[in-house]
Amino acid sequence: MWHNSFFFIPAVLLAAAALYAAQSRQRIGHVRYAKGLPGRGLPLLDAAFLAGGPSRVVDTALVRMHLGEKAVISRSGLVTLTGGKPYDAVEQAIHEAVGPGGSRELAPLRRMVMRSAAVQEIGDRLADRGLLRRPERLHRARNARRLLWLALLVVVAFTVAAVLLDDGAYGHDRPNLGIPLFLLVGGVFALLATRPVKGRITPAGRRQLALMDGSPWTPHSGVSPQLAGGALLGALALGGLAAAGLDNPELEATMLAAEAEEEAVRQAAGASSFLSSSSSSSSGSSSTSSCATSTCSSSPASWCGSSDSGSSGCGGSSGCGSSSSSCGSSSSSCGSSSSSCGSSSSSCSSSSSSCGSSCGSSCGS
Repeated sequence: MWHNSFFFIPAVLLAAAALYAAQSRQRIGHVRYAKGLPGRGLPLLDAAFLAGGPSRVVDTALVRMHLGEKAVISRSGLVTLTGGKPYDAVEQAIHEAVGPGGSRELAPLRRMVMRSAAVQEIGDRLADRGLLRRPERLHRARNARRLLWLALLVVVAFTVAAVLLDDGAYGHDRPNLGIPLFLLVGGVFALLATRPVKGRITPAGRRQLALMDGSPWTPHSGVSPQLAGGALLGALALGGLAAAGLDNPELEATMLAAEAEEEAVRQAAGASSFLSSSSSSSSGSSSTSSCATSTCSSSPASWCGSSDSGSSGCGGSSGCGSSSSSCGSSSSSCGSSSSSCGSSSSSCSSSSSSCGSSCGSSCGS
């Protein structure tokens, strides 16, 4: 026997899911202390992060060090420090990632510096100005919409149950199908109102990039006064290696090769993570899934995705070398610090056997 009061359960679930989705959608663009646009005076590495994400920041910093003769990037992809004090926190992160040996391969160096606190803080700073959307808020909004879809499925399930349980014994209490129809229409309206936001860059961020587009942009800060090539670094920050047109073809080819290698590692990590999670769920094993999913997802979200409009999560063209945004953070589950995760020490190599190839490849080994 069916009672129309049973529809109260999916109604409450749907209302709660719609409210949560609306609040999550609204918080994506919320900036507590919004500031005005800095115009063409955005710092060099901030512009690189806004236009291309963490990988653009690292490429710009490495080319700046190469031009300033602080580092040499060989044709074989080896980065060697040649002296000089770091200009800013990102260069300090590069020094720490290279280590006491004074040289390191370019591809793993890029992946490690992307996850460093110095690079991640640039994204936080841009988000505080309202130029970027925070990745954890985008992730929360997507989860909220999934809950909304689930609530709609509950409404459908209750409607089917109402039809099947109607025995026609009491005509005054027969299922009123207008109630679930009203709920479904309201749920669809909520889905349309909370449709996902595309991309990390906010409208203010796009206006900021438009201010620096057009004539050659030379950063007002982020470039040493003794260093020539400010316009070249500005073009690199805004448009990438292809748009910068480096005078050194070998350097450009080496940097592009490292970028392609990072993309290959990211795709391999994503595929291996999917396979490991699938095999774990089918076999009931908990060792791999606990590290590949649970441990990584417990870490805070990081700015490891591209800020382009077509990418809203980790794993874009400017990813941090990991298939998970939380695994790509500086507090990776494969090591207690970024240095232990980025080096070839035993802390990372030993965890790669238990974490699976997803976390192992994100350690840069």
